[in-house]
Amino acid sequence: MPVRNRFAEMLPELRAFRRDLHAHPELGFDCFRTASRVAQALREMGCDQVVEGMAKSGVVGVIKGRQTGSGKVIGLRADMDALPIYEATGLPHASKTPGKMHACGHDGHTTMLLGAAQHLAETRNFDGTVVVIFQPAEEGGGGAKVMCDEGLMERFGIHEVYGMHNRPGHDFGEFVIRSGPFYASADEFDAVIEGRGGHAAKPHDCIDPTVAAAQTVLALQTVVSRNADPVAQIVVSVCTFRTESEAFNVIPQRVRLKGTVRTLTPEMRDLAQDRITALITHTATAFGARAEVDYMRGYPVMVNHAVQTEIAMQVGRNVTGRCIEGPYNMGGEDFAYMLEERPGAYIVLGAGPGAKLHHPEYDFNDEIIPIGASWFVGMVEERLPVA
Repeated sequence: MPVRNRFAEMLPELRAFRRDLHAHPELGFDCFRTASRVAQALREMGCDQVVEGMAKSGVVGVIKGRQTGSGKVIGLRADMDALPIYEATGLPHASKTPGKMHACGHDGHTTMLLGAAQHLAETRNFDGTVVVIFQPAEEGGGGAKVMCDEGLMERFGIHEVYGMHNRPGHDFGEFVIRSGPFYASADEFDAVIEGRGGHAAKPHDCIDPTVAAAQTVLALQTVVSRNADPVAQIVVSVCTFRTESEAFNVIPQRVRLKGTVRTLTPEMRDLAQDRITALITHTATAFGARAEVDYMRGYPVMVNHAVQTEIAMQVGRNVTGRCIEGPYNMGGEDFAYMLEERPGAYIVLGAGPGAKLHHPEYDFNDEIIPIGASWFVGMVEERLPVA
């Protein structure tokens, strides 16, 4: 089950498709051009059913095997959306829309799954049904959750579900996966600390929210260093510190702090929320100010299922000979919602040297398309073998 020769033959066509998507990035749920191209390709390759419009612009294709006696249904998912980044690659296929860019490789994920779908539709070498899922709004918005809430798993009778992500900077062609928690939960906090503004030369007449906010930023670091178990994985990052004024001689009335929190267990997630809320509130009070905290839970921890992870790892080894158990990833991934609905696994594919994800000079490495497509096909044939 190595890299399929068919994908080497298809690579020029798949590369052209991927670069067209790259040149026309779309954000969030508004992936209509991408979805139209995907749906057209699925129909042309002879999918038994193509459904559009789930989660606004999601696309689902159904491919039945040469045998269907097993009654089993495997879901394969790719994400389609881009990021609000100004591209700086200077490539011929660079984004034609300023401020939007495929800086995470979702154009490549979509292309790999389309290549796999074409091969599966041609060969039908499996017993059961394959459901290919093209999802919008992974980069915020939780498109996976919306598709699940709209009945994705029940409507198509999906029993297991699998996904993949590329990783630049990791050895080309090497797969990475781990059983259990793999990607972190991704929560956010938005706090406003309000004091009493006034003239900077008369701080005694004011309650300076900048001092309270600065102490709050430092206090939040103790969630990791003094509240969390030292062996637990947790990240607390304050990413925005904004006052109402840019004047040199004005103490502002308010300061706004925004940040992200990443954890890998429900217990640590609860602890982080409780401690962050308390620290912001009480630190402000200690300085005579007051704080309002909005703590928002985002994507849950993405947990790979043990049996499916072992199979995914073996298929990765079959394709390239290389699949390792990787470390925890403190990034968030909304495929977590699908893995809460059904057993399955999420794997990472090394893309070799290059700019990292979410960087303005990133570009997907087209040479891994045959590898990723082969893994998708391998998972189907492993889970739905022909009798």
